[in-house]
Amino acid sequence: MKRYFILFLFSAIVGSAMFACGCTNPEDNTPKPEPQLPAAERFEVFQLLNPSDIPYRIPALAVTKDGTLIAVADYRHSGTDIGVTDKGRIDLHYRLSYDNGNTWSEVMPLIEGKGAQSPDFMNVGFGDPCIVADRESNRVLLMSCAGNVSFQNGTRQNHQNIARFYSEDGGKTWGEPEDIAESIYSQFDASSYGPVRSMFVASGRIMQSRITKVGDYYRLYCAVLARDKYAKHMNYVLFSDDFGGSWKILGDINEPAVYNTADEPKVEELPNGTIIISSRYNGGRYYNYFIYSDVNSGAGDWDKATFSGAGNNGVESKDNSTNGEIMLVPVTRVVDGKAMYIMLQSVPLGPQRKNVGIYYKELADEFEDYISPLEFARDWDGVIQVSTLNSAYSTMAWQKDNRLGFLYEEETHGASNLAYGGYTIVYECFDVEALTDGKYTYRKE
Repeated sequence: MKRYFILFLFSAIVGSAMFACGCTNPEDNTPKPEPQLPAAERFEVFQLLNPSDIPYRIPALAVTKDGTLIAVADYRHSGTDIGVTDKGRIDLHYRLSYDNGNTWSEVMPLIEGKGAQSPDFMNVGFGDPCIVADRESNRVLLMSCAGNVSFQNGTRQNHQNIARFYSEDGGKTWGEPEDIAESIYSQFDASSYGPVRSMFVASGRIMQSRITKVGDYYRLYCAVLARDKYAKHMNYVLFSDDFGGSWKILGDINEPAVYNTADEPKVEELPNGTIIISSRYNGGRYYNYFIYSDVNSGAGDWDKATFSGAGNNGVESKDNSTNGEIMLVPVTRVVDGKAMYIMLQSVPLGPQRKNVGIYYKELADEFEDYISPLEFARDWDGVIQVSTLNSAYSTMAWQKDNRLGFLYEEETHGASNLAYGGYTIVYECFDVEALTDGKYTYRKE
């Protein structure tokens, strides 16, 4: 039987002025309290106060090597996804925190879309950001959808762009976007499923390996959702050994990680180096494993995708299909002092897009807990409920104060206006004890 540990957090909301436009220098204007300050319990990073306001959606969160938190989200003038309406314009906004989420910089535009009237197709709008901060340098990579073609209406000749942004100063300032779509689309042209009609890199967290380093950087992984020539949905994982300068397909181009039941995915690395994909699906998640045969080249094979939900005591997400984050955390089990790991998975608990929570699963024994997708998918150990309101997408990042930073969409002020497409983007922070009802403590590796 699943054990549910419900945590309701009704903390005082930390106030902060919102600035819809105008970029300032956060290095000059953002206070930097002492780094040992504890993390804030709750902060409304991007607010939607009234249904008529321009809405926010799709959070992304990263932590730099010096501990700076970078939160990013869509600012949707168009009111919906890229390419769905003729309005077109979507900006990306960001904020920084230098003190584990206690205080945040003002809202700053990372990039402003130019709208459907723009003669430059790529600059119409930018949305669904994903982000990673390099653990050994000040470089930060962000990618997003771009342009003015929807995922469902894309073709090989007329598709969404994939924008790439770099920051060289830990997220304070950002370079101009570059379109890398063709370099990725073209790799699928010769596959049995290609040419693909549409593709995008899933939002939230780009995962950086803790194990594999080829050249100057630890390997990056990001998961993609694509529509093949038959209009079926499929998931692949891309990898990069030059911090996003170039991307290759993990494994065989003719072997999707998830096929037909595929949707927006996330990717993580298991303790033994196996790569796991987590794919959105109504009622739960699909999981699959990639096992390397040659790490340097990225060769290997996917296992069989397995569903996790109510039927196998897995990650249950009632009556909704919404993306969430997956993350591995090293821990010590309190009852016997054993060093191990837990896996976290965030989803709305439902019904529908409501009640965002975080599941956890103990990974104490490879042969019992994660030898295969079948074992991994079933018998999760517990969950905390974070939100009691309408709430949807979420993402995570591990902070330098050894707590989980959690960023999610919520109808905080009764102003989600779901038909218009937006939420308040809320930050909360948890230690391992709160996530697991005191069963584990964080273990620094």
